[in-house]
Amino acid sequence: MYRPPFQWLTFSIFGLFLLSCGLRAERQGIPSEVEATIASISDDISAERYEKLYAEASELWRQDSTLEESTAVLKTIRTKLGNVENRTVHSAIDQQNSGGPLKGRAFIVTFETKFQHGEGMETFTLIERNHQWLLAKYRVTSTALE
Repeated sequence: MYRPPFQWLTFSIFGLFLLSCGLRAERQGIPSEVEATIASISDDISAERYEKLYAEASELWRQDSTLEESTAVLKTIRTKLGNVENRTVHSAIDQQNSGGPLKGRAFIVTFETKFQHGEGMETFTLIERNHQWLLAKYRVTSTALE
């Protein structure tokens, strides 16, 4: 049966669209354990439980800064930006690293975040240790922090 080229083109474009939607959904998929860890970290920051956050973070977090340094940075972010009002996932990357500081499985999630006093990008870098996700790095970029 003969089909005009236009029908094949339409079918091909529709197929590519469905494929790209599936890939995007898979790439944006964040495991529930990672989501729960990010929610817990966010709750700790909002409630100013900096000691708890530091104690429960990975060894990488504690190697990069002292409790006092971590507390000072997190307080500055919270003071200047306020609490998180909402977040939208910008990217989510699941990595398996054979070496380096993030050796093993790491999940890096970046959000476009609306805070009380401004907008910015939040990046949570989590590493898996003993079947638990731990905070390795947390970064916020915003013009409100300048």
